[in-house]
Amino acid sequence: MKKVVIIGAGPAGLTAAYNLLKRNLEYEVIVFEESNQVGGISKTIIYDGNRMDLGGHRFFTKDKEIEKLWKTILPTDNHKLLERPRISHIFYNNNFFDYPINLSFKTLKKLGFKDTFVSGFSYLKSIFHKLPEDNLENFYINRFGKKLYEIFFKDYTEKLWGIDPKNIDSSWGSQRVKGISIKEVLKDYFRRIFKINSQKKETSLIDKFYYPKYGPGEMYEEMSNSITEMGGKINLNSKVIGIKKNNNIINEVIYQENGIVKKIKCDYLISSMPIKDLINSLNSVPKNIKSISNKLPYRDFITIGVILDKTNFNNLSDTWIYVQSKKHKLGRIQVFNNWSEYLVNDKKTISLGLEYFCNENDDFWLMENDKLKDFAISELINIGIVSDDVKVITYHVERVKKAYPAYFGAYKKFPIVKEYLDKITNLYCVGRNGMHRYNNMDHSMKTAIVCVNNIINNTNSKDNIWNVNTEKEYYEVKK
Repeated sequence: MKKVVIIGAGPAGLTAAYNLLKRNLEYEVIVFEESNQVGGISKTIIYDGNRMDLGGHRFFTKDKEIEKLWKTILPTDNHKLLERPRISHIFYNNNFFDYPINLSFKTLKKLGFKDTFVSGFSYLKSIFHKLPEDNLENFYINRFGKKLYEIFFKDYTEKLWGIDPKNIDSSWGSQRVKGISIKEVLKDYFRRIFKINSQKKETSLIDKFYYPKYGPGEMYEEMSNSITEMGGKINLNSKVIGIKKNNNIINEVIYQENGIVKKIKCDYLISSMPIKDLINSLNSVPKNIKSISNKLPYRDFITIGVILDKTNFNNLSDTWIYVQSKKHKLGRIQVFNNWSEYLVNDKKTISLGLEYFCNENDDFWLMENDKLKDFAISELINIGIVSDDVKVITYHVERVKKAYPAYFGAYKKFPIVKEYLDKITNLYCVGRNGMHRYNNMDHSMKTAIVCVNNIINNTNSKDNIWNVNTEKEYYEVKK
């Protein structure tokens, strides 16, 4: 029986284990997870009877195989997988603008005459004069014009990545940013001029998504249960600290389980651990490969979950809100009541997730929890979402390391590291951190499925794994 070791019990690692066991009983499958909980950054945190999502994880995919998997793990007919409306806004200049951004009459009215005038000409210029898309700033300007980019994206992007967008690779934006359609702008304009009341609903974007009743972690908790029922093993509190290879074949994994160092032989290794950690775990790695991988950048973040009395809350229908404002450090606001009412212990309260982007061990990361909570509440008051006399019933702070693999710095040399890893015959890199790629959840799971296919079919090339999530179109446009 072939032994498959999987590093990481997040979406990719668990999907790999589940598919191997579901399709072929000739494999012994063992998953090592450093933390005490499955789900990775898609896990659900429970505090004081409330459930907190670490980022607002929408279950939306264009891939029928992934959708079928979700519905197999959490069937919709027993209401374990809920359908939710997609409602989000950008907070800018004390106003809430629809997201994705459009140039509707409502948007233009909120912008005011001057900004509307300049934005219009700037946008028209971007249609006829395209900039080279060698950085993220030019990517935005080509789709919105310079003025709208400066209004709605520049500050938020700097807040997210901690670096000027002109120094970030443009590949991050292709699937995550929807440009403006001049066709829809003109249609909206003429409808208003001729007072046409169109009942036709715009369906180019998804307006609904699936969401587990008890948060995203429920999907991976149920999947881990199925894995163990099929004979797989999931070792929590088990950190991989060494990987031994000989002639580009991995034959042993060294891990630390509850403080005790152990070893295990393996025939295949599937890794979703950060590339930097993977390289440092391997023996006999060339200096240039180690140097590049150790310089690969990441962005960390802190989520502050707060439970508030409803009487102090200005009711919002949003699932999440982007805060585009230099005055506020707050990046995104998740309104968990609107994701699933089952996340909230007391229906008379409001549950918010307040997201702050930072770097591990910077001043904000090291701030005491109660001071973080006070800082976040003061920003909510300043934005106008809660009143001055807001009552915080309880709160929880969660620090998330390496949440976002970043596309700047040493990233431009990443193909050198990828080529080195691909030469290790029985090593497969999957998932967001495992591939140093800002994958959506379904993409991470798809890389695991493709990986399993390769193992079962003895496919040598790993190009099909790396080719997942490379299409250059906005992710949420319906086919």
